Amino acid sequence: MTRSMREQVGVTASELFLADERVAVVLAEISLPHFDEPLRRDPRRAVNVGIMEQAMVGVAAGFAMEGFHPIVHTIAPFLVERPLEMLKLDFGYQELGGTFISVGGSYEYAESGTTHHAPADVAIVSTIPGFEVFVPGTAAEADRLLRATYANGRASYLRTSVRENGTPFDVEPGRIEVVRRAGNGSPVGPPTLLAVGPALEPALRAAEGFDLTVLYVTSVLPFDAPTLRREAGEHVIVVEPLLEGTLAPRVTDALADRPVRLTSIGVPRTNLRGYGTAADLDRVAGMDVAGIRGRLEVALRA
Repeated sequence: MTRSMREQVGVTASELFLADERVAVVLAEISLPHFDEPLRRDPRRAVNVGIMEQAMVGVAAGFAMEGFHPIVHTIAPFLVERPLEMLKLDFGYQELGGTFISVGGSYEYAESGTTHHAPADVAIVSTIPGFEVFVPGTAAEADRLLRATYANGRASYLRTSVRENGTPFDVEPGRIEVVRRAGNGSPVGPPTLLAVGPALEPALRAAEGFDLTVLYVTSVLPFDAPTLRREAGEHVIVVEPLLEGTLAPRVTDALADRPVRLTSIGVPRTNLRGYGTAADLDRVAGMDVAGIRGRLEVALRA
């Protein structure tokens, strides 16, 4: 059976809930059918607070302070942007552990307009001390990352997406995957394409015919600086299904002792006012295959 990321995290969280009595689930009306088993089995540990996202984070913090591993879930703008102060104070400042799982990141709820857009979610969460951030590209990767981190005592943000790559990797927190190495033998190293989560597949299609080393990132924080240092040439091109420039601090920190040219290809810092599908807004934002291809050509010519 093939599951979407959203379905898979519901299944995984439910399995963890049933297997580990320290797991709590806190929801805000979204994806309730995917968490039916926890809600039915033990309403003391599985709570739907309704459309009150700030309260959702506060309730999760209460669980964490009592020794539970809260798993919190709703749509990205309502999980990150609306209750940002609670994430910062209740979890970041108090150094509590918990897992925050979003759906709909960037503009996957395009039909609902800009109130439901959240391309900056990863950048925002990355500003909170102590938070880990993961952007899986497949349902299997979301499962692996959730199981690996839910009880590690740290606050983690797991960004799931409707769009997925065709092939999963055996990802681990804090590790970059080497997809392929370029073979041009350049003494300064070939250009390096760093693809984030579900951007890998469109980035690979856009890069056909270019001799590039391709690296795959699902762990934004912690970030695998040693692999990037080992594999990167003097030009690093990041393709991120997020606000453009989100990974720039990670890349520049990792390569701070060497000259490097950085190109970021992501969702531009502008108001995407259109409605329709996520694919429609990909075209508007230049994040479809043709748009990424055009931006790669410009970057590699410069």
